[in-house]
Amino acid sequence: MSNLVFIENDRVVTDSLTIAEVFDKRHADVLRDIEVQLEKLNEANEGKWGLSNFAQTQYQHPQNKQWYKKFNMSEDAFAIIAMSYVTPEAMKMKVKFLTEFKRMKEELQAKLQPKSQAEVIAMLAQFNVDQERRLVAVEEQLDKTSKKQDSITEILSLNPTEWRKKVTNLLNKIAQKLGGFEAYRNIRNQSYERLEDRARCDLSIRLKNKRSNMALEGASKSKIEKTNNLDVIAGDARLTEIYLAIVKEMAIEYDVAISQLNEGA
Repeated sequence: MSNLVFIENDRVVTDSLTIAEVFDKRHADVLRDIEVQLEKLNEANEGKWGLSNFAQTQYQHPQNKQWYKKFNMSEDAFAIIAMSYVTPEAMKMKVKFLTEFKRMKEELQAKLQPKSQAEVIAMLAQFNVDQERRLVAVEEQLDKTSKKQDSITEILSLNPTEWRKKVTNLLNKIAQKLGGFEAYRNIRNQSYERLEDRARCDLSIRLKNKRSNMALEGASKSKIEKTNNLDVIAGDARLTEIYLAIVKEMAIEYDVAISQLNEGA
């Protein structure tokens, strides 16, 4: 990719999509890395710095035309996220990013260099307008962040005793944000894939074994056919715990509010 950095609101930035592509990572994983760092900044009472260097925005997927979130990042924000990417190839790409940040900043400074007193006055006036706009935006973002944090806290306190119903409702809400019924299967499969990756298990094999055991125990054919991955997960306390954590993470990742979660629950 040639455009590692770009100019947004007179600032040199990169974004989470570029980082995901260049460092060969899933965009969802990069978003999760950013959310983790923002949470740590909040814990360190550096939330304002985080909001001024990580700007949440959206992009339209070129294929399904749906809108998804992404983050624009300053050079300092990029350095924080890329700090954990330490392979030799990743180190090379970090150097390229930083070189591009420097080059683009020099170009921007040259472009913004005033040529007359009138331009200086105009630039100062525009700076004051932009500064006021940024302050308002930061205050609005802090308010949104506070409300989002409340939702996250409630999501993380889901009662495991009704987890199957909650999980289904939660994944439905995520699917609705991504296009409705057509997206539900993809979201459900995504949750299973994450579980298999994190728990190092194969749900298809476990499901096959479970159905075989049910047949040996004399279960009816209809009951065996209705048995699914959720039954496999429910039969293993460790898988249940991991799966709940994954679905909660997905709720946070896709900004599903707890008020939506409780609808129909």
